[in-house]
Amino acid sequence: MESCPSIKNILLMDSEGKRVAVKYYSDDWPTLSAKLAFEKSVFTKTQKTNARTEADIVMFDGYIVVYKFVQDLHFFVTGGDDENELILATVFQGFFDAVSLLLGSNVDKTTALENLDLILLCLDEIVDGGIILETDASIIAGKVATHGTDGSAPLSEQTITQALATARDHLARSLLK
Repeated sequence: MESCPSIKNILLMDSEGKRVAVKYYSDDWPTLSAKLAFEKSVFTKTQKTNARTEADIVMFDGYIVVYKFVQDLHFFVTGGDDENELILATVFQGFFDAVSLLLGSNVDKTTALENLDLILLCLDEIVDGGIILETDASIIAGKVATHGTDGSAPLSEQTITQALATARDHLARSLLK
């Protein structure tokens, strides 16, 4: 496990530092207040930078943070201070590109909130328990798109909501027979 790169958290916040979609994979922040304090401090630290054209990397509070701003969204990927910056940047780029593919040309807060389910599925496809699963944006977006439209996926590959919807459909069909 020591040699396996891991992610501490992935954050998507708006231009005011409020949560849009966040996922923590580490116990470094055990309480909600600790998580919110970290989010506020990393937002404040990076707010004055100009990370709009390409991702930027900063060492902050013993963590490496890769971030970029697009319109009114702020994307962050955090790793430990001993993580490889290139791996963190690759995870970041995979997340950012997959969200861009799924949302099309409208990568903004309104569109992100309207498609929050797709963004959360993206996070699940990229990282599981801090372990990096996939970084290729087209593969991530493809899996997320099929999850959103395909109810015939095996139950083990469905989200809880999809599994419950599938079970409800099967029960309704069996009762109507």
